[in-house]
Amino acid sequence: MDENLIAGTIATMIPTARRELTELVAFRSVADLDVSPRGESEKAAQWIADALRAEAFADVTVLDMPDGWQSVYGFLPGPPDAPTVLLYAHFDVQPALDETAWTSPPFTLTERDGRWYGRGTADCKGAVLMHLLALRALKAHGGVPVNVKVIVEGSEEQGTGGLEQYARAHPRLLAADAVLVADAGNFRRGVPTVTTALRGITMLRVQVDTLRADLHSGQFGGPAPDALTALLKILASLTGEDGTARVDGLAADGHWPGLDYSEADFRADAGLLDGVRLTGTGSVGDRLWARPSVGVMGIDCPPVEGATPTIHATARAALSLRVPPGQDARTATSLLSAHIEKRTPWGARVSIEPMGQGEPFRADTSGPAYTAMAQALGTAFPGQTMRLGGFGGGIPLCGTLAELYPRAEILLFGLSEPEANIHAVDESVSVDELRRLAVTEAHFLRGYAANGVRSGQG
Repeated sequence: MDENLIAGTIATMIPTARRELTELVAFRSVADLDVSPRGESEKAAQWIADALRAEAFADVTVLDMPDGWQSVYGFLPGPPDAPTVLLYAHFDVQPALDETAWTSPPFTLTERDGRWYGRGTADCKGAVLMHLLALRALKAHGGVPVNVKVIVEGSEEQGTGGLEQYARAHPRLLAADAVLVADAGNFRRGVPTVTTALRGITMLRVQVDTLRADLHSGQFGGPAPDALTALLKILASLTGEDGTARVDGLAADGHWPGLDYSEADFRADAGLLDGVRLTGTGSVGDRLWARPSVGVMGIDCPPVEGATPTIHATARAALSLRVPPGQDARTATSLLSAHIEKRTPWGARVSIEPMGQGEPFRADTSGPAYTAMAQALGTAFPGQTMRLGGFGGGIPLCGTLAELYPRAEILLFGLSEPEANIHAVDESVSVDELRRLAVTEAHFLRGYAANGVRSGQG
């Protein structure tokens, strides 16, 4: 097959993809009932199910997850003995935040300067269209040479683990020889990257209590222990002077051997203010992809506006700990909890409530799927070679799939390059990245089948 045929066919399909992504972005499928009604997510799920049926997928089902949300599954049979590839995306999105801060309405796809703007365009509704484009191009040029399973999740952004729980209860459903998780992105736009390492996460809610009720600081200040101050001392103990995570018993000296991320590029990407130093030690890759980090997600305490001179009886914070590959999230949770209890001052009462947990992930890059992906990326990005990168966040499903299907190769790629601004105002997808990565996926499926892999279903 002429390699240019795939690229040319996908190029002609881009206007249709724009129309379809416009429809999908319009659903306010925020998996949070305080932000958007459940019906919006249900309509998005039905749209995806209809799109799969239109592509001759069998067994298309809108699945009810244990967390109360929905995911969409479909199966497209390939030739006998062909390998099975699972394609993943998610259709739930982050809230739009301040809609007035968007240059164009967040749920109305708008094109500017070669990018499509709208919530979910890159993370991760655009990946649904990327999968469809690749499959359509293959069908136009001889057919899809592998068995294809598609799973599109509806609560990934919530981290509630519905799909992971469902997969464990139905272990054959997502079994595959290779898995393409389209929820990552290139290191830079135009720099083909496969993410091979993910940090896991554990989240805790910590409450400190010292008094039966708030007190007047003039009458009781000095001997009376302030709960907010106690909480701040706990939080301060979680990082060293240089900002390195300091959880008792948790190693923080990992090394990242892959793609180099310069400090100058990181400063620009992160938007650091002039004169503000990076935290931690080692390379940026070490700190971002191979070592733990601790974050304070929120604190319950009086705002400055209207504050009074009071000794606080109680204070509460939500914490997150990013857990690098090679460490266990459950162990890290225990170590963090023990650290907090040990570092709570003055005999204050501390209670710790788990909020969520996901295991880190590291891919084995030595198999035929990675060979096929390197060839496919070289075709779609002429003159470039595949880079192996990391991601400081987590996708808990990857750990679940690796556990359920230890022989399956898992590859993470996608549309969320730095300019995409995912989870923030003015999220967008590069039309060129969408086109090239759809070409990549089509050539990957063709090359993976050509490598002589036989179906083992993971």
